[in-house]
Amino acid sequence: MSNFQKNIFEHLQKKANINPEEVFKVADSVKNADFTDEKVVRRLVRQLAKVANKPVSKKKEDKIVEAIVNQNMPLDMNTLSKFFKG
Repeated sequence: MSNFQKNIFEHLQKKANINPEEVFKVADSVKNADFTDEKVVRRLVRQLAKVANKPVSKKKEDKIVEAIVNQNMPLDMNTLSKFFKG
């Protein structure tokens, strides 16, 4: 692992209390994931929420899952930010 990568993971752990090993587990789980399968996407959304220690309401989870499954995710950061806050 490069110093840059190490610094990123140290920052994640320090600022957001996110375990780098958990990040790797999630990354491995999406390598061959079928993002058209609602169950797969829902499991991923829940994993990410757990890793980030951020609660996601059922309504927000449904909205995120639907957008991913239907390939309706906004591409610009401003819209994406509003999407996840809403």
